[in-house]
Amino acid sequence: MSTIASPRKKFGINERIRFVGKPLVFTLALVPLVLIVLRVFGIVGDLGANPVEELLDHFGNWGLRFLLITLSVTPLRHIIGKPWPLRFRRMLGLFAFFYVVLHFSTYIWLDQGFALGAIIEDIIKRPFITLGLVSVLILLALALTSPHAARRRLGKRWQKLHYLIYPAAILTVWHFWWQVKKDIAEPLIYAVILALLLGFRMVHRQRAKRK
Repeated sequence: MSTIASPRKKFGINERIRFVGKPLVFTLALVPLVLIVLRVFGIVGDLGANPVEELLDHFGNWGLRFLLITLSVTPLRHIIGKPWPLRFRRMLGLFAFFYVVLHFSTYIWLDQGFALGAIIEDIIKRPFITLGLVSVLILLALALTSPHAARRRLGKRWQKLHYLIYPAAILTVWHFWWQVKKDIAEPLIYAVILALLLGFRMVHRQRAKRK
């Protein structure tokens, strides 16, 4: 007597992204946080002579890196001709915001001790902090409107709002550039990467308009 085999559910691209890709990206995105925590407790090295500055630099750099990684998702999608990279964009953007918040929190807590007067004076007198604050506020607006429910409520306005990630990235690179003053090698690298990512978008849109 013949038996009928039960059909196996196909483990397609959506399942691989959901059960493998996203957990893997989430875990990797937490590695910078884990490494700095290990250094705080002296398990893997230490924070050096100026621990607050080291924390500020670590979180700020990773916030900027995740911003650039987020902006690279769309070019990657066009290059490979597949839509699946877009599935990671929201997560990467939220991690960019997460590390930027840690950077800002370190500044107002450990660096300034929640001294509101000193913080306001810093914002007024030091332009690079002003740029950083504006970028944080933009990223806050993007993070608050990232859920799918907010996207449905905003409709077409959602896309226009989330175009603000471009000026946020520019302001963040600018903030870094003004902060380092003389040794601009690292912010210059980030600026070149950002220029390439934005240039790719401009070229792609021009080609799309011609078509």
